Amino acid sequence: MISLTFKQLEAVQEVARTGTVVKAAGVLHVTPAALTSRIKLLEEDMGLALFDRTGNRLRATDAGREVIATAVRIDRGLADLADTLEAMKGLHGGRVRFGAVSTAKYFAAQLIAGFLRQHAGIDLKLAVGNRAEIIESLRNYDIDMALMGRPPGDFGVESEAFGPNPHVIIASADHPLRRRRRVSKAELANQKFLIREEGSGTRSIFEYLFNEAGIRHPKDSIEMGSNETIKQAVMAGLGLSLISAHTIASEVAAGRLAILKVEGLPIVRQWFVVRRSDRDLPPAGGALWTFIARKGSTFLPQVVPPTK
Repeated sequence: MISLTFKQLEAVQEVARTGTVVKAAGVLHVTPAALTSRIKLLEEDMGLALFDRTGNRLRATDAGREVIATAVRIDRGLADLADTLEAMKGLHGGRVRFGAVSTAKYFAAQLIAGFLRQHAGIDLKLAVGNRAEIIESLRNYDIDMALMGRPPGDFGVESEAFGPNPHVIIASADHPLRRRRRVSKAELANQKFLIREEGSGTRSIFEYLFNEAGIRHPKDSIEMGSNETIKQAVMAGLGLSLISAHTIASEVAAGRLAILKVEGLPIVRQWFVVRRSDRDLPPAGGALWTFIARKGSTFLPQVVPPTK
């Protein structure tokens, strides 16, 4: 059986992070010789090398990466234990690492504020990113749960829908199609579109819109990496865009953007709160999960898109 210590795990993590024994030793306030000894003893016990030397850097081997992954899980387990012990005194503390895809940022802050009004002592950290970034954070246990429009399917998760996520076609306030009582999907193929990057949830719905209708995709499109950039471009008259109605509430209310009356729209998907299925939430995380499942829909922006 492998015998290891927290100091050995700490040594492997820091050498992998800094790339050298000398730098890692400085961070950990030990001598390079002592740090080398810790790693060597662990390698001898395992019968495997934990690092390869590439140029002037040490890089973790497959075995080294497994050790680092285990060390990360232990760190998080200890943090969860601290949260659990705190919760035994009453749910007045604990921490939650919370992620949200960029489209959800338009209501995530209000949702968090509503939660913290009930649980003021909880330390909640929010990370916002595109779909790929948030899924990767969930995969790597960097966050406890996330808000997104479509749960990942390549690793085990638990998810719960908490509200509708309608997608609409938007145009500038003076666009000619704005005054039309009905716009066919076929007509959209002749318009310039501003679209999100490959892999985003909104991009997949854009692809679905044209594939499901059996019509050609717009031949003229510009890819952009954020909803804010897309909204500004649409307002400037650069083209149309398919976007979540929850990202445009203020602009529509102010008359800076218009929702087109396109046949078959809005396309309604669901908002989900998602977590890994192989990890129990700490008490604070469980409280947030329950809050979102029960009350999340009340924080969604109120935008009434044109009916189908």
